[in-house]
Amino acid sequence: MKWEYIAQAREILSREEGAIVKDWGGRLPIALVFPNTYYVGMSNLGLQTVYRLFNNDPRVVCERIFWEPEEAGKPLLALESQRPVEDFDVLAFTCAYEMDYFHIVEMLRQAGIPLRAAERDETHPLLIIGGIAPSANPLPLAPIFDVFAIGEGETIIPPLVDLLYEEGSAPRPQLLAALSQIPGLFVPHFQPSTCNLQPVVRQWVPNLDAHPTTSVVLTRDTEFGDMFLLEVSRGCKWGCRFCLAGHWCRPVRERSAEMLLALAKQGKRYRDRVGLVGAAISDYSQIEALVSGLRLLGMRLAVSSLRVDPLPEVLLEALAKSGTHTLTIAPEAGSQRLRGVIRKGVSGEALMEAVDRAAGRFPRLKLYYMVGLPTETEADIEALVELTLLVKDRFPGRISTSITPFVPKAHTPFQWVAMASQETLERRIAYIEGQLRPAGIEVHSESPAWARVQGVLARGDERVGEVLMRMRHRSLADWRQACREVGLDPEAYLQAQPLKEPLPWDFIDTGLSKAYLEREYRLA
Repeated sequence: MKWEYIAQAREILSREEGAIVKDWGGRLPIALVFPNTYYVGMSNLGLQTVYRLFNNDPRVVCERIFWEPEEAGKPLLALESQRPVEDFDVLAFTCAYEMDYFHIVEMLRQAGIPLRAAERDETHPLLIIGGIAPSANPLPLAPIFDVFAIGEGETIIPPLVDLLYEEGSAPRPQLLAALSQIPGLFVPHFQPSTCNLQPVVRQWVPNLDAHPTTSVVLTRDTEFGDMFLLEVSRGCKWGCRFCLAGHWCRPVRERSAEMLLALAKQGKRYRDRVGLVGAAISDYSQIEALVSGLRLLGMRLAVSSLRVDPLPEVLLEALAKSGTHTLTIAPEAGSQRLRGVIRKGVSGEALMEAVDRAAGRFPRLKLYYMVGLPTETEADIEALVELTLLVKDRFPGRISTSITPFVPKAHTPFQWVAMASQETLERRIAYIEGQLRPAGIEVHSESPAWARVQGVLARGDERVGEVLMRMRHRSLADWRQACREVGLDPEAYLQAQPLKEPLPWDFIDTGLSKAYLEREYRLA
């Protein structure tokens, strides 16, 4: 049976360009684990960056492992060597999304690794995790993981590898104690979250030009299979009050156009289409030079989504000429009042102007909205419908909408607010669907019930980790049963949090003061 899975891994590898295969002799074996499918993982530039950083060190052999839907008897194998997970000294997880926590538990069970960190010893691999979701609030996974990497890998990975290579065979308590001294590493065993005198400071890179961030492995078996991904910038200047990425990734930093064009030239050997990655590509200060340079290289462009103000003409024209079929914009809310509350500084006039400029250039327009935002009323939902119908009157192509329940996140001005009830979210989404679908507008929405589970994971503490470890299947029934067994009331994490009381994640120092977040909360 194992040969069947080895053959599958080799088939995947045969369709890749850029996979790094090393001899294991004398090297520290690290498994880079992505708790979602290969298709999703290979679309993730963060995964590719960490893969490059680990493998750039000649002392390390780093191979990838992905989650797959559970299949009885199926082993967890590394893609590059097809070795089992137990052959690795370190399992380094990267995770951007709270709902993937369920996959983490499933993968550890599949590998026969004790879920609870306190029950593991030197015979088990060291478990490390990074990524925006577990970094912003490590506590739900604190009973499971040995180490959390808080911040950007370019600064954390080199000292981490130094220590693991030199002291990796030390007794587990000694190793963890040493790791807890590296800036940006949170080791729950030695840094209890209740000790606010020991903040863990998020690490970040001042000079992006010193660290190229591009696709490393290219494959057609992914969402962005036809393009070479290229990170343009990190951070966002707009400060939307709901957005974790916008607050977590500060300060705003850009790569020079010269560096980006040099990287794109390298990528052209593999793809003639470049995917520009960043929180707000249209804000890039050298956008005209970058777009012109890419066009001179003969490369087509793609971006994930665009802010409508500013919306540079040179970028819009280049996207149209590159064969982009769908222009994606995110009004987030339907009314000007509610956009003001969430600090989405986009006027209705600017939105309509963007729609007019997209008309005739792109066959499809996609709009992103959230429901359940703080202070939202039925009138705001009606305004969302009216805005979308107005867009339909002005845009001749296909229109689709994505409706996502708002989930409060740690380290944002909305970290204190209550999450809307399931009944409210379901009613408002049903109203939107009932108004837009008869008008020929596609509506895609996320489950309010699961969104509220995400809300618990985003603002949870160690008790939420106890719930995760009791779950056997990713189902709402299993979640509710595990909550009952632990004696955990999910509503405690979904209701408004006291403004003047400590929050579980306060020990993570992002660089933004709590006073600033509170001021933004009050302004909202």
